Amino acid sequence: MELWDIYDANRCRTGKKVVRGVPLGEGEFHLVVFAVIMNAKGEIIVSKRTPNKTFPNHWEITGGAAVSGDDSESAVLREIKEELGITFKRGDGKRIKRFIQYSEFSYFGDIWLFKAEVDMASIICQPEEVSEVKRVDQSALLALLDSGVFIKNQHVIDCLKNLW
Repeated sequence: MELWDIYDANRCRTGKKVVRGVPLGEGEFHLVVFAVIMNAKGEIIVSKRTPNKTFPNHWEITGGAAVSGDDSESAVLREIKEELGITFKRGDGKRIKRFIQYSEFSYFGDIWLFKAEVDMASIICQPEEVSEVKRVDQSALLALLDSGVFIKNQHVIDCLKNLW
């Protein structure tokens, strides 16, 4: 059972927790993080969601919900390690965007940039979450976005389009 910390509209933890999947109340938010992992050539790592997840077989950048006790940086480091088997440490990444997404599960979103040379052969995909990974340059990313097989989060898409 995954627990989320609940935040108020000022991005302060309220002390309340909710089980993942339980709709949030009015003015309640949780925290979601995203990781852009980019090499010196400007290529980023994207992953394909497994068929059993929401948005099956769609491409995305690594990310997920912070669990209770996580701050933004610890959450993004954990998500990268869990989904791709890549270990980064505090200070390796830089938060490049913050946003608010309103929905039944409203959240504060943080997008982090990690500039690193990752050996693709060393990536260990979490089988419940990720079925495939690849590097894409700007034109390949734009093709994925245009094809409709990339998760539609306008905040993330806008940030990705402005990386180069």
